[in-house]
Amino acid sequence: MITFETFRYLVLGWIAIAILLFPVLMNVTVPYGRHSSKTWGATIGNKAGWIIMEVPAIIVFAIFIFLGEGIKSIPVLIFFILWMVHYVHRTFIYSARTRTKGKRMPVLIVTFGVFFNIVNGFINGYWFGFLSPDYPLNWLTDWRFIAGGILFITGMGLNLYSDNILINLRKNNDKGYYIPKGGLFKYVSCPNFLGEIIEWGGYALMTWCLPTLAFFVWSFANLVPRAHDHHKWYKGHFKDYPQKRKAVFPYIY
Repeated sequence: MITFETFRYLVLGWIAIAILLFPVLMNVTVPYGRHSSKTWGATIGNKAGWIIMEVPAIIVFAIFIFLGEGIKSIPVLIFFILWMVHYVHRTFIYSARTRTKGKRMPVLIVTFGVFFNIVNGFINGYWFGFLSPDYPLNWLTDWRFIAGGILFITGMGLNLYSDNILINLRKNNDKGYYIPKGGLFKYVSCPNFLGEIIEWGGYALMTWCLPTLAFFVWSFANLVPRAHDHHKWYKGHFKDYPQKRKAVFPYIY
C-alpha cells in the first residue's frame, strides 16, 4: 500500500508536470480533430481512438475506488456517480453523436490519452478507495460541497449545450466546418472547454482534496491550449469570424 506521504508527493509531482507542460502545449498544436496531421505517425479511426483513449478513466477509477477499504459514504458515492456520468457520456454517447466519419487521429495521441486517463483514474480512485478521510453525511451541507456541486452541474450543462451546438452544425455526412453561434459562442470560441474547466473546478471544490485539484490543473493545462489552437484556426479560416470573441474566457482570453 502506498503511504499517505508518498502518495502526496506523487500527486504534487503530477501537478508539476502539468504546469511545466502548459507553455509547451501553448506552442504545439496537438494533431487531431480539425488539426489532424499525418506527421505524427500511424493513425486510427477517430471514434475508435476516442473510446480507447477515454475508457481507462472509467475502468481504473472504479477498480481502485471499490478495491480499497475506505469508507464508501454517501458523499463518496456521489463523487463516484458524477465522475461516471461525465465519462460514460464522454466515452460512449458523445463519440457516437459526433459526425466525424472518415476522420482519423494519431495512435501516439491515443497512447498519450490512455496514459493520462490511467494515471488520473488511479490517483483519484486510489485516494477515495484507500487514503481519503471519511466524508460524513453532513458534508452534503458543507459550503464546499454545495458550491462545488453547483459549479460542476453548471459546467457540465455548458459543456453539453455547447457540444450539441457544434454537433448540429453538420448535417448528415457533411464534413465541413462552420462558425458556431448561440450560447456562450457569442463571447468565446470554445465554451465547451470552458464548461469542462468549470466542471472539474467544481469537482475539486466539492471533494476538497489534492488528487481532484490535480485533475483540475491538468484540465486547465490541456483545454486552454486546445482552445487557443481552435480560436487561431477559426480566425485563419473564416474572414468574417467575430473579432470580439475570445478563445475560452469571456472578455479575458
